[in-house]
Amino acid sequence: MIEKTLTTTHGKLRVKIPTQLSDVTLGQMMAMQAKPNLNDIEAISILSSISIDELNAVKDINDFHAFGDAVLSLSYQIKYLYNSDAIPRQVSFLLAHTHQPKIIKVMKNLSVEPAGAFMAARDIIADEVNTHIKQFGEDDWKENFNPSLTACCQVLAHYFFCRATGKKYNEYEAEEFTNEIKKMRVTEALPIAKHFFICYPNLSKPKISFWHRLQQFWRNALASNRSKSLSISTP
Repeated sequence: MIEKTLTTTHGKLRVKIPTQLSDVTLGQMMAMQAKPNLNDIEAISILSSISIDELNAVKDINDFHAFGDAVLSLSYQIKYLYNSDAIPRQVSFLLAHTHQPKIIKVMKNLSVEPAGAFMAARDIIADEVNTHIKQFGEDDWKENFNPSLTACCQVLAHYFFCRATGKKYNEYEAEEFTNEIKKMRVTEALPIAKHFFICYPNLSKPKISFWHRLQQFWRNALASNRSKSLSISTP
């Protein structure tokens, strides 16, 4: 951590931001990724949890230079994290209704369960991969593909919801669980999410549902019947 007391127009302000990516949450990185033209004060605000209004009241803008190298270092670290294949052995969640953190072992052979969670994760992954392929092409897409942190957060919410809460799977509650996922260290969250996007190619293309297949058979049958009717009525 780097910590400094800054002078503002109304007093003193203690600002502290992390220098190591292991001290940054997924939610903080998502907030920074959501701003493509992020300026220094916005980055410091996200990393320190101090409002922009308070930071704007700092008298000397040069006081922020002390944090510049730390922010730049974090950007390099996140780049290397995207290239890392090291999956953490366990993660923990401290939910509002619990007094002790819930420790969850992360198995090497990750599997998305139950079925509802699998289908939700599959659709998120498919949308993200197909968007990338439309922009950059299908050749060697895995080598250049970096999923958005928002999509990573959504996949992890469906993956961890039942394990962390002990509840039956509910799609809407799982989506709300992203608020807990955002509290995870980005160094834990990103490698797990990356595994789903890269190591499960069968998830990148949604399977055709039973209903869609039934519709297709139905259309084919109707087309065939019309064709037969036309051939019969033609002299």
